[in-house]
Parts: sequence; C-alpha cells; structure tokens
Amino acid sequence: MTAPRRAGAGVLDTPFGVVRGILFDIDDTLVDLEFSMTTALREVSEHLLPGMDQAGWERFGRIFTHETTHYYDRYLSGELTFNEQRLLRGRAALGHFGVELAEGEQSHQWLTAYMEKQPAYVKPFPDVMPLLDLLDQAGVPYGAVSNNVHDYQRAKLDGAGLERVRRLVGTDTLGVAKPDPSIYLEGVRLLGTGPAETLYVGDNRLLDAEGSTAAGLLGVWLNRAGERVQEFRGNMVSSLGELIA
Repeated sequence: MTAPRRAGAGVLDTPFGVVRGILFDIDDTLVDLEFSMTTALREVSEHLLPGMDQAGWERFGRIFTHETTHYYDRYLSGELTFNEQRLLRGRAALGHFGVELAEGEQSHQWLTAYMEKQPAYVKPFPDVMPLLDLLDQAGVPYGAVSNNVHDYQRAKLDGAGLERVRRLVGTDTLGVAKPDPSIYLEGVRLLGTGPAETLYVGDNRLLDAEGSTAAGLLGVWLNRAGERVQEFRGNMVSSLGELIA
C-alpha cells in the first residue's frame, strides 16, 4: 500500500472523492468475526458431532453465522439478550445435524465454553493495520459504528489489537441501530467532520453502504467475497487497500 495522496492536512483523496474522515463497521470489516465464530464453534461442538467431515463443519458454520441472523435481529429489537441469541443459533446449527442441546446444564456448559474461546480468535484482517497507519500519517480521523453495544465492541477491538480505533458508536450509544441515520451521524460528530466528507465502510451492503449513504455519508460496500448484486449501483471495494486513490 503506497502513501496516500493528500489535498491538505487531514484531507485524503480516495476513489470516491476527497474525504476528511472514515468510519468503519467492525465485525467482518475490521475483524474476521466469522473465522473466530466458526473456529470456536467447532472446538466446543466436536464432542457432540464426532466424525463430522470438513464439509459438515463448513455447513455448521454457515448456519450459525449466516442462516440464523433473525435471532440477532431479535436481540437488536430487545426481544433476546445477546447470549440468548447465541444459544438459539447454536441450537439451530446443532439441530440441523440431529443434535438437541438440552436445556439447563448442557446448554450452560456449551455457551460458557463458546464465550471463553471465541474472543481469542478475533483478529484484524491483514489490510486493516496498513490502512490505519496511512490514516494516522495523513492526519485523517477514523472511528467505528457498530450494531452491537459499545462496551462489548470496545473489548473486541482492544483484544484484537485495535486500541487506536478510539471513536466508537454502539447500539446503546443513542438507543438505535443501523440503518437509523442518527447512528451514522453520531460517528460523524465524533470525528468532527461533515457527513458528505466522511466515508462509511462495511461488509453489509444494506446496513453499511446503503444505510450510510441514505444518512448523507459516502457509503462503501466492502465486498471481500466478490458477491455480485446487479441492482447495486453504489460504491464498492474488495479490500480496504482500495480506499486509497
């Protein structure tokens, strides 16, 4: 990654225009949450699914990370606690393979083991630190806006070695979640920039790219997997390195 072009102190030239600040989503944008989840899931579930082949574990991981997000939506709406949605997703994934996680002690042990192991596997993607180094050099402020509570995400960032992402907005900051415009605009306020001169980058096309764009920011979809969506006409990159013009 080469040094960024600057139009002046704290101003960065990007493929999407000159900006004065950048906001990021956290999960699967700055940190590889899916890897940490699937790795920990396998460790705590292998005794329940002996002899599972690699294809089976990949399917198990997809159910937990992608096919049970309606439980996470219920957490965001206040219907479930964070750990309740975790347990329900685990039960759904295990149930797909004919394993019923019993109420009481078995469920408690499974959830406790997952909670202990998963944070250790949370690491930043390889393209994160080089970009943050360049932003620091350019004097461009940055932060994160997440659809999870502030303290949990603060601990996640710190544990992943991302203490320098100091500005952080969580769902409990204003009591709203993405795509409510106010949550993106709170991030803008913390940066001290204007919406139209602030990039918002995240892996969720709807919540991150389109939601932030609707709030007046320069939304960018971080499409690491190269997903093709014909109706999407917004800004897109396949890596964070592409944010530098």
